[in-house]
This record gives sequence, structure tokens and C-alpha cells, in this order.
Amino acid sequence: MPRPRSLTPDQLTSAALTVLDRDGLGGLSMRAVAKELRMSTMALYRYVRDREELERLVVESVLGTVDTEPAPSDMPWEQRIEVLVRSLRDNVSAHPAVVPLTVTHRHQSRGVLYWSEAVLTVLTEAGFDGARRVIALRALLSYIIGSIQLEHLGPLAGEGTVAISALPPTEFPHLAETAQRARDVGADQEFLGGLAALMRGLRT
Repeated sequence: MPRPRSLTPDQLTSAALTVLDRDGLGGLSMRAVAKELRMSTMALYRYVRDREELERLVVESVLGTVDTEPAPSDMPWEQRIEVLVRSLRDNVSAHPAVVPLTVTHRHQSRGVLYWSEAVLTVLTEAGFDGARRVIALRALLSYIIGSIQLEHLGPLAGEGTVAISALPPTEFPHLAETAQRARDVGADQEFLGGLAALMRGLRT
């Protein structure tokens, strides 16, 4: 296979994201990315050491454009947190298969680190400290990660909700009725409603 004279980081991460979006996390491999770039697997090793480094490049590519600048301090802290949460969700939602990688590489990803630092800045200014601040940060990360995965793997408008809504009401009365109503709940309404509930819990 012909090898490009010079492979840029953008070309490499773009090819890796194409594979990831098309084939999922399980399909991401050095061989698959090399094929996408129309080059041999051995040639790809000239640019990246292994799959782990490839994963880190992908994470940074997705999270590198996340706005991690805290909103003005004259805004309520809940709104400042929402701005940061929306920014992360919007970037990662475009490539949901990246979500597990953000967890795996969170200690090495500058994007994750800067976002976490921004969130902690807002929480600290709002009076959070100690274990309460730890739990708040982890709760926000868990919510974002879980909601993105649910939105793309089990959306409310998907077949799963339809199947649950058809369950016998004599056996699952509340589950069946809830699923019927869930089909009318949009992705943004679901995400922001859940975030609002979480923020109410953090306030207490």
C-alpha cells in the first residue's frame, strides 16, 4: 500500500475517529486505522507507538475543543457548572464511542484535566470542599458519561422503549406507562432534566 510522504496528527486522529464512529471501540486497531489511511500497519508505527497512544490522541482530538473557561463569577454557580457540562456533552456526543476512552485516559488527557479543574474552580468558589467536592465532581462526570451512553445506546425514542411500553400492564403497570410517556421526551429534555435534578441534590 502506498504511504503518504508525511502523515499529520490531524490526519491520523481523523482516520482513527472515522474507524471509531463507524466500527465502535472494538473496531479501533492499528490495522484498521492503517487501512483507513491506505498504508501498511508497519508504516503506521512510524507515527504512533501502539493502540494506547492512538487512543490518547483520539481523546485529545475530541476534548481539545471543549470550552474549559469558567463562566463569569457573577453568575450562579449552578449555571456556571451547566455551561461546562453542556460544552463537554456537545463535544463528546459527536463521537459517543470515545466515552469509555475518556475514563481510561482521564489521568493523562489534558482535555479532561482542564475541564475537571474548571469544574472544581466553580465548586470551590461555591463553598464545596473536602469529600463534598470530590463527590460533586464524580457525580457530574458519572452523569455525563452515563447519559451520553444511554442516549446513543438506548435512546428513549428507540426500540427498547417501544418494547417496554408493550409490557403487560397487569405485571408492569408503572414501567409500561412510563415507557409510553418516555417516547415523547427529547434527548435535550432528558439530559437537562436529569442535570437539574442532580444540581438540586448537590445544593443540599
